[in-house]
Amino acid sequence: MPYSPGGQRAVPADEDGLGPQDRVSAAPRAQIVLHAARGLAFAVWDDGKLVRSLSLSPDSGIIEDIGERLPFELPYWEGRQPVEPFPPFEDEVPYPLPFHPLGLGERALLEFFGFYVEGFSDEDDAPEPVVDIWDVELHGFRVTATRQDGATD
Repeated sequence: MPYSPGGQRAVPADEDGLGPQDRVSAAPRAQIVLHAARGLAFAVWDDGKLVRSLSLSPDSGIIEDIGERLPFELPYWEGRQPVEPFPPFEDEVPYPLPFHPLGLGERALLEFFGFYVEGFSDEDDAPEPVVDIWDVELHGFRVTATRQDGATD
């Protein structure tokens, strides 16, 4: 399943999870990728069909794990990117996941969109980002109410 930024559309996550089916059905012949960083959530639809969805957090564990794991996920699930707490856990229960969600989330950003935010350690095999996030211009808009006479507040 190739991921080319030109063929993808970003879909914002709903407050209650990954359920933007109305938005997905509006683009039936596209690959749509969703990424959210509250814990970690991402999903991929090809031609309107969900092919991969993952949602998890340290507090809730695995919330949703649908579809075949993508190649970039495997080192995380195989325990090659473990959480090393600092300071070490003493009387607490062990970390509930074999990796930290933010680490896999960063890798997902890189694989899906060509950039990451926090970066990787020297031991990671992550390639350099394709997109420099500091070169991306974000435009902001303000919505204001219109009065009856046509003037804005």
